[in-house]
Amino acid sequence: MDKSVYQAYEDEIRALEEEIRLLTEKYEDIRQESTFFSDEEILKSIKSFQQETQGETKGQEYPSDLKAELESLGTDLSFFMTLTGFQFTSHSKKTVEKTEKRTVQKHRLSGKCHSLSFQLEFQLLEMQNNEKVSAVVSDLSIVMESREDSDVSKFVSSTEEHGNLLTFFRSLSAYAEWYEHRRRTFLHFKAKYPDIVTVPEGLLGDFIILRSPKVSGFELMIVWKIHLDEEGTTTPVLDLLPKVPEQVLEQRMRSVESIPGRFRSAVRLFGIEAAIENLIKVLGSEE
Repeated sequence: MDKSVYQAYEDEIRALEEEIRLLTEKYEDIRQESTFFSDEEILKSIKSFQQETQGETKGQEYPSDLKAELESLGTDLSFFMTLTGFQFTSHSKKTVEKTEKRTVQKHRLSGKCHSLSFQLEFQLLEMQNNEKVSAVVSDLSIVMESREDSDVSKFVSSTEEHGNLLTFFRSLSAYAEWYEHRRRTFLHFKAKYPDIVTVPEGLLGDFIILRSPKVSGFELMIVWKIHLDEEGTTTPVLDLLPKVPEQVLEQRMRSVESIPGRFRSAVRLFGIEAAIENLIKVLGSEE
């Protein structure tokens, strides 16, 4: 057979191999770009599966090891969500580059930590050197609903600059936990003392007002800030601002001026909830 015919066959085989390679890569990209199931969807699926299998006969039951594995997965997910407050609602990735020693992927991740929502986009470079694999995060972009807070905005900017995902998740967990604790505390005292406690900016605001039921115009504003520095350290900061009618101020100037300092001391000694509780009781008993 003529060499040119052989060459034509070889060229066609190489073209087919290249087409198969491109189609395989395209399939991988499409598969990786698909949105993953969220934690809540996985837990619902597990519960649905368990309910379905409970009504099955013994001959139709699924293998016991599969049931145990699903139950273990559900337990682990519930524990993770309870421990950290994180719930991931979506995750997708796209392979940008892939060679024998390096892989570049773009990730998109969204979810919430307690009541704070967030969205992340970043590029992950994985490099293999002998048996070691290293990973580098770059092009990190973070969107948070509370970014209008100057502390949160500075922290996010610093995290994006350094591309430190671990710091972000660890710090967000601590910050969101304090955020949720403040909301629950405000809700507790508002429900327990509705005639004294008001929340002008709602439960997600950073202050409550205590109004004296016996002295008209006498109010105490408890300001509860949650400070987040650029390194990701969270610190609750509480203060008290009194609003006192002039006639009361003239009679009890020294005692009124000492209220903020005494409140801060009570917070350090007894904790936030006990200090607020004691302040409300004192306010309610004032003549």
